Amino acid sequence: MPIIQVQVIKGRSVEQIRDFIAHVTEVAAKDLEVNPEQVRVIVTEIEDTHWGAGGLPIKEYRRQKALEESNKTN
Repeated sequence: MPIIQVQVIKGRSVEQIRDFIAHVTEVAAKDLEVNPEQVRVIVTEIEDTHWGAGGLPIKEYRRQKALEESNKTN
């Protein structure tokens, strides 16, 4: 039984998570040649204050990247 664990930053809608689980299940079942009923998908939502990239909390990282991009276009 495949068990797929995914971590995402909190904030997506119930519908987005539901659609994601359905899509991951479909692809895993096809590629691993198992029945969809055998696939387990665990989605763990992480607070953005607990998610980091480039040594910064994700909000600061995104802000920094956006600033860098706007400086490139100016």
